[in-house]
Amino acid sequence: MLIRSIAMLTTPLADARLDALSEADFEAVTRLGEVIWRAHYPKMISMAQIDYMLAGRYTPDKLRAYLNADDRWMMLLKLADKPIGYCSYARTPTPGELKLEQLYLLQEYQGQGLGRLMLRHVESRAQALGLGVLLLQVNKHNVDAIAVYKKTGFTVREAAVFDVGGGFVMDDYVMEKVL
Repeated sequence: MLIRSIAMLTTPLADARLDALSEADFEAVTRLGEVIWRAHYPKMISMAQIDYMLAGRYTPDKLRAYLNADDRWMMLLKLADKPIGYCSYARTPTPGELKLEQLYLLQEYQGQGLGRLMLRHVESRAQALGLGVLLLQVNKHNVDAIAVYKKTGFTVREAAVFDVGGGFVMDDYVMEKVL
């Protein structure tokens, strides 16, 4: 049984691949966002805020901004051709910085190294672009994500509240990692 458990832990990484977002992926990313957000965020923000943010974030126009861009990227994580997560990242106005905008993975695939695979991809991309700082925002109540980010070398730069429109705010930490 131990050997089977080890195989289950290593197989997803071997079969996982990150593909650059294409227009054909818009529906899959939207569905993933809805499933992941509705499972994860109700303990931190209201369903009304989740609905508002999902409606504004995954529109074709917003997703299209990642296609053929030279300042922002979105990658779809697939396991045996099944979409299971995604990440996006973009240059910031500050020289030398890249921002991890999103890193989401279906709950049943968490804890298997797949989120770390996406994070390593973003870090490698920052380094290839000659950028030495990776930053992100994370909800102050998202304790599991904060713990993962700290474990991978991120530190809290500041606490900040961001107006996301519709009368809603995000009460976040801005975290950074020097690469």
